[in-house]
Amino acid sequence: RILNLGKTSKQVYAAMQPEKKAWLDAFVAGVNHYMMSAEDLPHEYTLLGLDRETWRPDEILTIGRLASIDVNWLAWFRLMQYRDRPDWPQLWAMVLEEGTSSAPSFDPSKSASLDGLTKILSTVSRNGSNSFAVSKDKTGTGAAMIANDPHLGVNLPNLWLLAGVKSPSYNVVGFMVPGVPFVAVGRNENIAWGGTNMRSANSDLIDISAVPADKIQTRTEPVAVRWWFDSEVTVRESPYGPVLSDAEVLPKKQGETFALKWIGHYPSDELSAMLGVNRARNWDEFKSSLEGFSISPQNFLYADAAGNIGQLTATHLPSRSIESPKDVVRPLTDAKAWDTIRTSATLPKSFNPPEGFLASSNNRGAPADIPIGYFFSADDRVLRLQSLLSSKSRVTAQDLKRMQMDAYSMSSVAMRDAVVARGRGWANLTETQKNALEAMAEWDGQYAIDSKGAVAFEAAMAAFMPTAFDQDMLLLLDAAGTPFTRLSTQVASLDAKKFQDALTKGLDSAAQAMALYPAWGDMHRMSIQAQYAAIPVVGSRYIFDNVATGGSGETILKSDHSTTAERHDTRYGAQARHVSDLSDPDANWFVMLGGNDGWFNSSTFRDQVPAFMSGGSYKVPLRIETVRATFPHKIELKPATPSS
Repeated sequence: RILNLGKTSKQVYAAMQPEKKAWLDAFVAGVNHYMMSAEDLPHEYTLLGLDRETWRPDEILTIGRLASIDVNWLAWFRLMQYRDRPDWPQLWAMVLEEGTSSAPSFDPSKSASLDGLTKILSTVSRNGSNSFAVSKDKTGTGAAMIANDPHLGVNLPNLWLLAGVKSPSYNVVGFMVPGVPFVAVGRNENIAWGGTNMRSANSDLIDISAVPADKIQTRTEPVAVRWWFDSEVTVRESPYGPVLSDAEVLPKKQGETFALKWIGHYPSDELSAMLGVNRARNWDEFKSSLEGFSISPQNFLYADAAGNIGQLTATHLPSRSIESPKDVVRPLTDAKAWDTIRTSATLPKSFNPPEGFLASSNNRGAPADIPIGYFFSADDRVLRLQSLLSSKSRVTAQDLKRMQMDAYSMSSVAMRDAVVARGRGWANLTETQKNALEAMAEWDGQYAIDSKGAVAFEAAMAAFMPTAFDQDMLLLLDAAGTPFTRLSTQVASLDAKKFQDALTKGLDSAAQAMALYPAWGDMHRMSIQAQYAAIPVVGSRYIFDNVATGGSGETILKSDHSTTAERHDTRYGAQARHVSDLSDPDANWFVMLGGNDGWFNSSTFRDQVPAFMSGGSYKVPLRIETVRATFPHKIELKPATPSS
């Protein structure tokens, strides 16, 4: 209620061009016609106690805001609990250095509770992904290729709906978000697109302690609770945004009052921008369509049938000073930067780099004259993609599919090498401990389902890391990226007794885990379940399966998890994949975790799970004649007659 995600939705709808407004109105009319005329309502209506209620166009716009929350909030929430420490300025500087030190996708200077809240926000936000494009110079087909795999919470129904849409003004196939009328990841006859969250600095926390009380407004919000008493909350709004410090779940200093300045509270029309992308025929039309796109901030990748590729920084940002902020909460004077908002027209972009490819994995953006962001993903995924793509003189669509399943982690290997190099010099290890150390040493760095070394390494780190390093330091570095990269360089200089203690505990932990879990897939699991599985008592009804999975937190095949020596489930990571070869309108492959039907336990609710887990996919043609010849099932919609 405090975030007020739909603050500008009515304003944006009122300002839409008549053609775009008519398009959105027609979509909403279709949703409402189905809802009001359907004989059977989805299971969620019974579970959540919902009634039939018509949708409004502004609510569609608010759905877009819900899926576009700022991933910086997730880092803030984890860091704010440390602001009372006397060494906070030094810790904050270290976190900023770590968060902004990852490798850029391209460089234009060259030619080419709190945990519960965090889980909720990370599940609904588009805060991860890989996207990579290859030009005609490396495909040899005369056209470009593109691959995309969004990273989100692992839940059924999947966030995505796979659809093909043909109308007089566009012909597209790809992933849509149910309830939003455009293809977010896919292609048309001329171009293809995908994106990764750029983790740009789209928000500021502003100290408003000096703002007069009469400048702060209040409103009362009703809170309906299923199976319990309804309640009300009072929300305060300042000239600088909602008073976020009123949220009891957030750590704050004594007497501190701060507001949230978020670009999502500024009017922007992402629906019209994406309609333009769906219709675009070339790079110039693609670029111009996205000038109005603000959130969620995306590194959009582009490929076309003429063989071109590109990358665009698509967001709106305040004109901040390039200097790093001194604290999570900024002084009131810093709000001045929001008087001038920059768009993609003046932010970094790349077109046809000499390398012949572009890759993005939530890593640091290209340098700019304003800060793009402060907390980016570690280098592992983008450097691995760049290495795999540069190693091939010719790239095929099958190569791109294999890359999406790659489970190598360079930061894990760096930490493994540091521990093994020093550990092998330790004479007083037991045979069991030596065997565990050698299992780590022989590991190829791939978190494959059948890997024994991945079990040894992860279980060893579960005990080694908190023994060798300060727990708060681990949490701080984890908020900014992955601690392995930075801390691997410190292993050799650890105090001898501390290293011995950490090593023996780590190797004992590895040995125990290897006895219980012969392979990574025995230890690393994915629960095929609905979000409602978290509901007490009835939640077990929504767990459909539990399967072995590969990957880890910083592998291209992303399946995030905590560092643990126990069997665990991944709850966030890759949950859909797309590859397109633009030399052929029908050469498009898609797959999702789940199925193309959100109706619980229907025949197509989770029929794609086996293909998704094995790296398979389904060919989805763009030519309408191929669709008619390929797909046997057809539903024909006809206008309702007066008698009906």
